[in-house]
Amino acid sequence: MKVLIISGTAHKGSTYHIGRIIAEKLTSPENISEVFLPKDFGEFCCGCTQCFSVSESKCPHYEKLSPITQLIDSSDVLIFTSPVYVYHCTGAMKAFLDHYGWRWMAHRPEEKMFSKQAVVVSTAAGAGVKSALKDMADSCFFWGIPQTYKLGTAVAATDWDSVKPKLKDSINKKADSIAKKILKRHGKVPVSLKTKGFFKIMSLMQRNGWNKLDTDYWKAKGWTESKRPWR
Repeated sequence: MKVLIISGTAHKGSTYHIGRIIAEKLTSPENISEVFLPKDFGEFCCGCTQCFSVSESKCPHYEKLSPITQLIDSSDVLIFTSPVYVYHCTGAMKAFLDHYGWRWMAHRPEEKMFSKQAVVVSTAAGAGVKSALKDMADSCFFWGIPQTYKLGTAVAATDWDSVKPKLKDSINKKADSIAKKILKRHGKVPVSLKTKGFFKIMSLMQRNGWNKLDTDYWKAKGWTESKRPWR
């Protein structure tokens, strides 16, 4: 099993450690890849819309983003980690996810996404975890990932060493539970009714869509008819 951790900050704090704990419960270290934002990718979407109207390869940041896209596509499990910044995920994580709007189900979703699983992880000294998790989970759903797990907690600390042992034990138990579910579903990931329903709506819309690039993509895949990416 290949696991990719995408960290919303280069700081290896509580959030990063939890993501790493989950990854190591799933596979051996040599099968874990890591991306640190903004070190490995720090560009902001400039709103040129080339990815929507012409091709994702026309994005001015395509060459920088492409190696990460390849890692995403070749991984079985994606782990997104971000500490809470003003009640949301980090700006670096948001800027990264902005670059994949063209991959949302409303446009040109990648078929490989429908067989993957994802985990979103967030911590805060206090509040804001729920909204930070949603920032990342939204993209996972709209990419087509059928199973996304959430692990968020208020750690009442600014570094992993300061987190109380009792809380670390609780986090470890939650990580165990998530890892067991992922391992059980690996290779036969169930697609939720929510994903199936949204995909069906998009398939109907793409029969006569407003964006020819998207419509042609869906028709070429056979998705505007009965074919589905999870079959």
